Amino acid sequence: MAAVYKSLTNGHSKGSGEGPALRKDNRQKVLLLSSRGVTYRHRHLLNDLHALLPHSRRESKLDTKTKLYQLNELAELYNCNNVLFFEARKGKDLYLWLSKPPNGPTIKMHVQNLHTMDELHFTGNCLKGSRPILSFDGAFDSAPHLQLLKEIFTHTFGVPPGARKSKPFIDHVLSFTILDGKIWIRCFQIGETESTDKKSALAEDGALPLPKSAKRGDTNVSLVEIGPRFVLTPIVMLESSFGGPVIYENKEFVSPNQVRSELRMSKAGRFQSRAKAGGDRKARIAELGLSTEAAGKGPKDPLDEKVLFS
Repeated sequence: MAAVYKSLTNGHSKGSGEGPALRKDNRQKVLLLSSRGVTYRHRHLLNDLHALLPHSRRESKLDTKTKLYQLNELAELYNCNNVLFFEARKGKDLYLWLSKPPNGPTIKMHVQNLHTMDELHFTGNCLKGSRPILSFDGAFDSAPHLQLLKEIFTHTFGVPPGARKSKPFIDHVLSFTILDGKIWIRCFQIGETESTDKKSALAEDGALPLPKSAKRGDTNVSLVEIGPRFVLTPIVMLESSFGGPVIYENKEFVSPNQVRSELRMSKAGRFQSRAKAGGDRKARIAELGLSTEAAGKGPKDPLDEKVLFS
């Protein structure tokens, strides 16, 4: 994994403060597409990401879910060095593939808690085509696989300066936070307001007051969520692009199919326990030689089917 991370960083030192996606001579282009079977919410998520990433190219749906190596040829055809592929399963589960064709690596993640821009009516807004600021949690430097994730996110979501359809403005922040082994992604608008009162200077959206040293005319910066928001759970990392040996596997990940199967088994177990309790009750009544009336059921209805057709 260390060799893969070093090949992505192109030998840049960690403390240089300039990643490969931010260099002027580096051109990052993202191929954005999905598989067949996506729902309307998944489709809206793709539209939101395409609007936030001016260096992305939207492509039609991929017909196959097994021959994902065809994405390498498709990325070469459109001169893209990053692939962001959404795979839908059973019309309810969504998986995200991040890859660096043609040499890799590839990361597969499970998408949960999805909310698009129009779904929650976020109050924030940003200029279309503007570049974002990528904000990473400090926990990304705690493990090798998290460092690789950070580098892939930088290549994919970091818009290089001078990219096609991009504008020379930075007015929103993409936040990547790690909590409970999951990656929480949020997008915020950067709001700037000029303070007019030295004692209590508040932003329009209810931001925190300025410090005591703030003077009249200073700029107050606040963050307002734009959307979309979603949570990613890493599943597996492959050394090559959509193939190759496994360099990391999340042992704590539980498939949604297994979760649904356990729920069905728990419901079936409750039914079986009730049926067994009823059979045991009938067996005890038969052993004691009690009649139906003595068992507490009362006299039978003369119009009962068992009485009429016995």
